[in-house]
Amino acid sequence: MSAAMAIEEKDLDSLEKRQKLTVSVIGCSRNGLSLAYLLAEAGFKTVVVDKNHSIISSLRNGNAPFLEPELNSLLKKHTKNGCLTFTSDIKEASSKSDVILLFVQTLINQKKKPDYSHIESVCKEVGATMRKGCLIILASTIGVALAENLVKEKLENASGMKAGIDFGLTYSPIRISSGLNFKGFATASQLISSVNEQSLRSACAILNTVIKLRELIKIESMKTAEVVDLFKDAFQDVNIALANEFAQFCEKAGVDFMEIQNMANRHSDCHLPTPRITKEQGSKASFLLLEEAAMTDVKLPLLTLARKVNDEMLRHALRLIIEGLRACNKTLRRARISILGVSSQANMRNLYGSSTRRLVNLLKRKGMVVRVYDPFFSYKELVAKGYPAERTLKETVEQADCLIIMVGHDQFNRLNLKKIKLLARKSAAIVDLGYVIDPVKAVGEGFIYRGLGRGVLAK
Repeated sequence: MSAAMAIEEKDLDSLEKRQKLTVSVIGCSRNGLSLAYLLAEAGFKTVVVDKNHSIISSLRNGNAPFLEPELNSLLKKHTKNGCLTFTSDIKEASSKSDVILLFVQTLINQKKKPDYSHIESVCKEVGATMRKGCLIILASTIGVALAENLVKEKLENASGMKAGIDFGLTYSPIRISSGLNFKGFATASQLISSVNEQSLRSACAILNTVIKLRELIKIESMKTAEVVDLFKDAFQDVNIALANEFAQFCEKAGVDFMEIQNMANRHSDCHLPTPRITKEQGSKASFLLLEEAAMTDVKLPLLTLARKVNDEMLRHALRLIIEGLRACNKTLRRARISILGVSSQANMRNLYGSSTRRLVNLLKRKGMVVRVYDPFFSYKELVAKGYPAERTLKETVEQADCLIIMVGHDQFNRLNLKKIKLLARKSAAIVDLGYVIDPVKAVGEGFIYRGLGRGVLAK
């Protein structure tokens, strides 16, 4: 039996007290791993759990799937001192844990509908072996009322115990804001709600050991907390769609969106996000809200349109590439395309949500010859993932008709355009989707330049 359900902050006010608790983090997302490392740093015995054996094997060997120097340093440190262990056995980890954090992905299928089968399966396995008195913290993005219905029901049925009586249950969709490193947890506000007051106090006590500089936003109803989380992400999705529409306007109007964004955002009442190609599954929150709206006979036309706009941005990028090639008087078929960046975020080793593979497939269907490079992945890793990779940046750029910057890695900010011009074919194009190339310098070096929203120098 565990006493985690009744933990108070005074029970965790020293390293010795925290070392008595075992915390399992199920799901090796960037959010899950980051929180696991910070919990280990705070002194908890932390078990990282994922059914993907290759990920667990890599972690045991000291290789994190997300390349952040401090995170890798913590991985090696706490693996060596025993604070961090790794397993693919959910039932074994649950049977030994006082606190279990579920970072289990809600999948979106090809019809843009949510698939909760993975969450259901994990809840059944956790429930089968979890200890009486333990605390469960659901940290995944889910649909409305699913924490109290699907998750609570599966845990109770599998365990024969009751939430709020025999075990604690809390909902807190913990995540790092885009662009922050893993320590962004410590400076980000997080939502939190529980089935009862005691579960809430216990979860706050645990999370406050790593989330100290900003508040835990306590919400009485878990259903309300789910809606807050979905609205927050969907709001961002709509804002990005607006920025993407503005970017396309700027391209046709012959003005530079980045200059406009810089000026507009000086006003406190305006925040224009940067235009972008959204992740492969788009905004999960938007799809979950649209599904809920369909079931309750509510129409969300603005959100539906935002999803359509953002889903079309990859094809808009393809149009920019075609424009660039034609401006260079090059044919599409057999054009040699060099893509820099496969990560979904700048300066991170993370393939989840990357749009590069989809772009590669679109270009190949047009008969183009595609090569890719990313400094955060080895040649063997990229080939194993099915990318047409080259070993070095130089080999990737040689004889290119068009150079595409997919991600704004720092290394790409330092590209030497003079050297690239010598390596690439005559009259090459640059299509900058990562906002790392100065359009004036690119045109000055003789390149045809295209970029999202960068209409001022289009020829």
